[in-house]
Amino acid sequence: MGSRYWLWLAGRLLAAGVIVLWAASFLRTGSGEKEFQKTLDAMKQVHSFRAAYLANPPGQRAETLWEVDCDRGLLHYQSLSAEIGGNPPQGWNQDELHVAEWVYQRQADGTWSHTKYTAGNRSAKWYCVRLEQGTDSYLLPEIATMIKRGIIEEGDKKTVNGVRCREWRVTMKNRSINLEHDTVCIGLEDHLPYEMSTEGNLTHYSFSDYNTSIQFDVPEGPPQAEMRQ
Repeated sequence: MGSRYWLWLAGRLLAAGVIVLWAASFLRTGSGEKEFQKTLDAMKQVHSFRAAYLANPPGQRAETLWEVDCDRGLLHYQSLSAEIGGNPPQGWNQDELHVAEWVYQRQADGTWSHTKYTAGNRSAKWYCVRLEQGTDSYLLPEIATMIKRGIIEEGDKKTVNGVRCREWRVTMKNRSINLEHDTVCIGLEDHLPYEMSTEGNLTHYSFSDYNTSIQFDVPEGPPQAEMRQ
């Protein structure tokens, strides 16, 4: 009788422990979704920002910078990539400035050429409208998708470029066997993203200068007059 009682009691305690762990996991996930919703709402108020991307795949190095000013309709895009260990070394450099409906491209001699937008171009307005609507802009972290498809776990606090933020580990649920794991650092005060990295830190993103005045080197030419209208 005594042994049966203790077995019964142990079973009840084990079941209770499982329920507590499940509830704690649910609450952590819920808090992550709530925090990411605050981030999504905060990003709707963003009018300017910088986003930098660094990738180190085997044998290569790639750096990309986006600078966006929604109020003036300006977007600066610069991409540098290089093959490491190549003989001779190979590298690419792309520098574009999007002004209203025009695209400037910096030439090898330092001058700029400009053309009207084509269907494949994305203007500052395109990105800014998506931010304002709360849909993924693909320049800042895909918070809307993370809320829908992510398992979000709370991490530690840290400082990124002088801003205190908290890391959140996100496991994206999809149809493939391999799951995507990202880490996003969200500002403690403004709820905006300041850093994101993929598993193994193969790719790293940093975000800064929210709603500040960004200086652009806008070339002289007809598109400037169109921008001022």
